[in-house]
Amino acid sequence: MAEANTRRRARGGGGAARRAERTAVKIETAKYIERNIPNFEVLNDEALEIIETNAETVLAEVGVNFVDNPAALERWRDAGADVDGERVRLPRGLARELIKTAPSEFTQHARNPEKSVVIGGRNMVLAPVYGPPFVRDAHGGRRYATMDDFNKFVKLAYMSKWLHHSGGTVCEPTDIPVNKRHLDMLMAHMTLSDKPFMGSVTDPSRAQDSVEMCEILFGKEFVQNNTVMTSLTNINSPMTFDDVMMGALEVYARNNQACIISPFIVGGAMAPVSVAGTLTQVLAEVMAGVAYSQIIRPGAPAIFGAFVSSIDMNSGAPTFGTPEASNVTYGAGQLARRLGLPFRSAGSFCGSKLPDAQAAYETANSLNMGLMSGVNFMLHSCGWLEGGLVADFEKFVMDADQLGVLHGLAKGVAYDENAQAMDAIREVGPGGHYLGCAHTQANFKDAFWKSELLDYKPFETWEEEGARDTRTLASARVEHLLANYQQPQLDPDVKAALDAYVADKKASMPDAFT
Repeated sequence: MAEANTRRRARGGGGAARRAERTAVKIETAKYIERNIPNFEVLNDEALEIIETNAETVLAEVGVNFVDNPAALERWRDAGADVDGERVRLPRGLARELIKTAPSEFTQHARNPEKSVVIGGRNMVLAPVYGPPFVRDAHGGRRYATMDDFNKFVKLAYMSKWLHHSGGTVCEPTDIPVNKRHLDMLMAHMTLSDKPFMGSVTDPSRAQDSVEMCEILFGKEFVQNNTVMTSLTNINSPMTFDDVMMGALEVYARNNQACIISPFIVGGAMAPVSVAGTLTQVLAEVMAGVAYSQIIRPGAPAIFGAFVSSIDMNSGAPTFGTPEASNVTYGAGQLARRLGLPFRSAGSFCGSKLPDAQAAYETANSLNMGLMSGVNFMLHSCGWLEGGLVADFEKFVMDADQLGVLHGLAKGVAYDENAQAMDAIREVGPGGHYLGCAHTQANFKDAFWKSELLDYKPFETWEEEGARDTRTLASARVEHLLANYQQPQLDPDVKAALDAYVADKKASMPDAFT
């Protein structure tokens, strides 16, 4: 009897251990995606050559504006451009020649070397939503973002297996002065996570602060010789480069840090309504921006960016997950590869106000478009809501879970001896089943992608557990991840130096909220 009780306890203990293992939070980061599938190419050679020729015509005849930046105008003049006031016209071939020094791929180093990423080539790096002034969750609704919200998003990104990058302005913490919030955001990325992150671009001085904080974290010499930050440099489409964004680009390029040169396109408003016309403008703008980065420092890493949405002609609101935006993104990927530049586009785009069916459809379209178009750096890959005005906590973990599907799709189809499964087919034979065969037993743990969020239980079990919908499950997962967050270790001397830098910077200027 005692022996039987011991056996029961042993079985129960094993079951408890397995349940504990299933419910435990593991801080694990998957390696950046290495595609083993072809890119989808929507443009033939003739179309590509027409767009490239037209983009050169735009640069040579129409030109681009460099606003309030006399030094940039002088640099362009020295490089061989025709400068008339603030209008810069580039002779055919000039931009393309300057771009040749930009690397086709580069490593962005994380403070944890195991989480460094390679941007370019056949790789895809996933980063969270960027820039929303509002946040939303199931409990507090829609509200202005705070620094506490920002910290929570950084923690969720750190805890998310399929995210490779901590991002940048995951939400805009409106309770911190405008001129100081970049310091707190950088501190959060540097201390609450050990994944790669982005620098500030809202003022050239804030870009310089970002570089100097990285020099504390990584070492000054390391920063000058390696890329430790990406930054998002938006172009004021159509064809206008303002002094703030270009000033930030100058800081980053000068210090060997990566710039995403990204037109901000809403088709029909900031670009033509046609796909070919939009691609012509996108290419012209990117070529001018990347070429300028190479004037600042030949060899500075630059990324071909394409943020594209269409417009609802009735309301004027941007729309997402549409076929037109997909075709622009597919085409932009082809143009980026022909230039030999890494490509940034796509994300969890949607126009919905809630993480509902509209959000799911549009997001799925946008994420799959990013995978198929050959995106190398996917900003906004999770958490985007309401056309980018809102970072939603539940949608953040819903999207982050689905990013695992992209990892699975990108693997392609294995056909080695194990994948051929001939032993299994022979073992089971006609009329049998594969549940207990040796091949299934050897492979079942990693044969299929597993959601950490979605519910696949039988109806009766689902109903007994409260008939929870996906948003309810996501809300519970947010709480679970934050409750189990474990901060990565950081050298105390480095942390003290960062604290001192931030304190000195904040003390040097009064608060400004505009």
